[in-house]
Amino acid sequence: MLCSVLEVENVCLHHMVRCVNLRFNKCIINSFCKSYTLQKYIQYLFSAKSKDLTNDKNMTVVLVWLWPFRKGYETNVCSSIFNIEGCFVTADRNFYNIAGDLSNLPKSQRPPFQKWIWMNFESPSNSEQIPGINNLFNLTLGYRRDSDIHVAYGSIVAADTVEDFVPPSKNKLVCWIVSNWSPDFTRSKYYDELKNHIKIQTYGRAFQKSLSKNDYLNTMSSCKFYLSFENSVHKDYITEKLYIPLSVGTVPVVLGTTRENYENFVPRDAFIHVDDFKSPKELADYLLLLDKNQELYLEYFRWRRHFRVYIIDSWTEPVVHICRSR
Repeated sequence: MLCSVLEVENVCLHHMVRCVNLRFNKCIINSFCKSYTLQKYIQYLFSAKSKDLTNDKNMTVVLVWLWPFRKGYETNVCSSIFNIEGCFVTADRNFYNIAGDLSNLPKSQRPPFQKWIWMNFESPSNSEQIPGINNLFNLTLGYRRDSDIHVAYGSIVAADTVEDFVPPSKNKLVCWIVSNWSPDFTRSKYYDELKNHIKIQTYGRAFQKSLSKNDYLNTMSSCKFYLSFENSVHKDYITEKLYIPLSVGTVPVVLGTTRENYENFVPRDAFIHVDDFKSPKELADYLLLLDKNQELYLEYFRWRRHFRVYIIDSWTEPVVHICRSR
């Protein structure tokens, strides 16, 4: 199976995967990222030994044609990181041997011996409609639970040991780190009202306070509460904005899909949902109450006695899930 990432110019959808059964299984992943072009992007060196691996009829070869967001990732990770044998990830386009214009979505009809997989981690609000692709794909891969291959942004897994979790020291009450700002976003309107009732420390490009990766995590862990506000509201669209604060010992205040939908992914007592309150002021009053009552506040960490947070931190991992789903 071989997978390759392509890109459609100026379109903000994420990935397409094509699976071809020739001498070995072949898959192609197509990446659609807004305002990025295909020029001079993938750089991957592979050894002659790696080439030989693809001659094995039982080998699944994942060809990454174009990584999202102009970032390259380690590819030879199937066995070393994910303990998956018979899977080879590469970014060398020479593995793609079907004629045609490779700089865009293939114009020709999908060959009957191929399987194409649509891979997308953006919400519908941030995914432009592409005409002419109905009935083009065999499978879907994404964050939605009804995807053929489901890969969430993170997950709750069993802890290695059973012990009480002690959150890190806190010197801030409420924090929000955001880069993508629009006054029309639901989260922006909610923030504009909430800030009138409680102090919120703000960071990110939207507030001219960019943070390094280390500062990002340190800042988030120093806050009692973090505004885990999604940029759009859709079923199952729950991103790292939830999982990162959970992982660093901060209570997320979520704005996004329904509470019931969140509880499909994380324990109900691990987060606070804005829909639990009639108004931003009522939410602010509750956060101020928790700030004064440490016992109540620590209730939001009871789940950490038995569980921990796992976060996908590389675009390679969703690709590797194709190998798991063979």
